[in-house]
Order: sequence, then C-alpha cells, then structure tokens
Amino acid sequence: MELLFPLLILALLVPTFLGVRRQKKEMQKVTALQDSLRVGDRVVTTAGLHATVTELRDDTVDLEVAPGVVTVWSRLVIRERIEESAVADDLDSISLRKDDNAASPETGPSEH
Repeated sequence: MELLFPLLILALLVPTFLGVRRQKKEMQKVTALQDSLRVGDRVVTTAGLHATVTELRDDTVDLEVAPGVVTVWSRLVIRERIEESAVADDLDSISLRKDDNAASPETGPSEH
C-alpha cells in the first residue's frame, strides 16, 4: 500500500513530461520553418490559406493569394511549406474532361 502513492504520482508525471517535451520539439520545428522562409516559397497558414511568399520582414510576411492580390500576415501564422512536387501532383490529379466516370445529365439517375 505504501508503494501505491509514489506509483500514482509517477504515472501522472511521466505522461505530462512527455507531452511537454513533444510540444517543445514541434515548436522548434515551426520556428525553424518560419526562420527559413524565402521569397517564392509556397506556404500554408494556420487558417488553411495557400499562398506564395512575396516579401519578408522581421515580424510579418507578404503573401500573394491570387495574381496581384498581396496580403500582410504575421510570420507566426505560417504552418508549413508546400513542396513544388506536391503542388504539381495536386494539379495533375484534377481533371475537368467530359470523359470522366461521372454520370452525365443525359443518362439520368440509375435505378437499382
């Protein structure tokens, strides 16, 4: 019975310590990413906005969200850098051809 209390304390402290440690590592990764930004990088913000970096300052970054549309954001909102190969793969997977497997309006709904 006398070992129960120290084991209980240990069982509560170990997960807390590991969680704090993991969170610190993630913050270091994000900080390193934000410090390594370059003009022309494709990025995603914490709000999910996909944009291209056009200018960098100490605390802010200018992001081009559409051709000619530049907005100013805090550097802290940059969540990740998008690799160019990932962007190309996404664009290649989009198809707007008529011969896709989608049901055409002429066929109408199918009955089972």
